[in-house]
Amino acid sequence: MKTGLLSLIQICLISCLLVACGGRQMDASQVTAATLTDLTTVNLDTIVGEDYRIGAQDKLNVRVFQVEDLSFDEIVVDSSGSLQMPLIGAVRAAGLTPAELSRELAARLGERYLRNPQVTVSVIEAASQKVTVDGAVTKPGVYVMRGRTSLLQAVAMAEGPTQIADLTKVAVFRTINGERNVALFDLEAIRQGRAQDPEVFGDDIVVVDTSRLNSTVRNLVTALPALAIFQVLR
Repeated sequence: MKTGLLSLIQICLISCLLVACGGRQMDASQVTAATLTDLTTVNLDTIVGEDYRIGAQDKLNVRVFQVEDLSFDEIVVDSSGSLQMPLIGAVRAAGLTPAELSRELAARLGERYLRNPQVTVSVIEAASQKVTVDGAVTKPGVYVMRGRTSLLQAVAMAEGPTQIADLTKVAVFRTINGERNVALFDLEAIRQGRAQDPEVFGDDIVVVDTSRLNSTVRNLVTALPALAIFQVLR
């Protein structure tokens, strides 16, 4: 399964960044029920992309060159998003790339304890970055994202749309500043290169074919143009 998902992900290479904004997972009742995969972490057998943003409960490998007492084959980012390190205590890790965290740890260690420390951080298990793909796709479910993930890649994780899917209005739900937002995208135009392929973020919910939404949300969503602009759901 894991190898198959990686192969599908590699097929989709188009990626374009939207405004970066995280968010808590929205109420799943806003979309139709789906048969979800287990919400378990997935061991990474490849190096995550350099743009990957570390999240709570991620497992990291931390190496401080020639200092075994400060090196860890496996260390977990706590629920607050911090990494607990000897000597320097809690270091904010969530939201940083592995390279950024490496520099932060080196700076903190270099302030008082080591001269020109060399620190390397890598992600060995990504626990927090998941996207829900629902609606008219082959395998609706919750999928772990490895690094930057585009809308096309997210749909590919669910093994693509079904034959009856309407690709002209694909809804992406996202919580921004505590409010539930939705944007519509024309997946067919994205496939043909006529529109940009947006990035999806952890806890986003992608619904292929808005007819699969419940009636209240569908009425709100179908009134929106497919302009890739997030708007608040009222």
